[in-house]
Amino acid sequence: QVQLVESGGGLVQAGGSLRLSCAASGSTFSINDMGWYRQAPGKQRELVATISSGGETNYAGSVKGRFTISRDNAKNTVYLQMDSLKPEDTDIYYCYADWRFTRHWGQGTQVTVSS
Repeated sequence: QVQLVESGGGLVQAGGSLRLSCAASGSTFSINDMGWYRQAPGKQRELVATISSGGETNYAGSVKGRFTISRDNAKNTVYLQMDSLKPEDTDIYYCYADWRFTRHWGQGTQVTVSS
């Protein structure tokens, strides 16, 4: 099993930056893709960014050019650097890790961007 713990959320003004971290523990040697989704109350979970074990990245169009996903395999941690934040980026952000054909989720971290 894999456990994920997120950190780094908070309140920031529009135009500001935040860096989210997600640390994996447990059976981390078989983790494949990792990434981030976000979800507002009453809405579907939305893909933000993904990164493969080899470092290939993919971004939602709404965050491309503003967010950067990275990964430290030695620390079993995935990061999301969020720059030029907008009020519409306000959501709960969830990290995930794909392990043995099962997707594991973190508990979520709140990001609030004030205008």
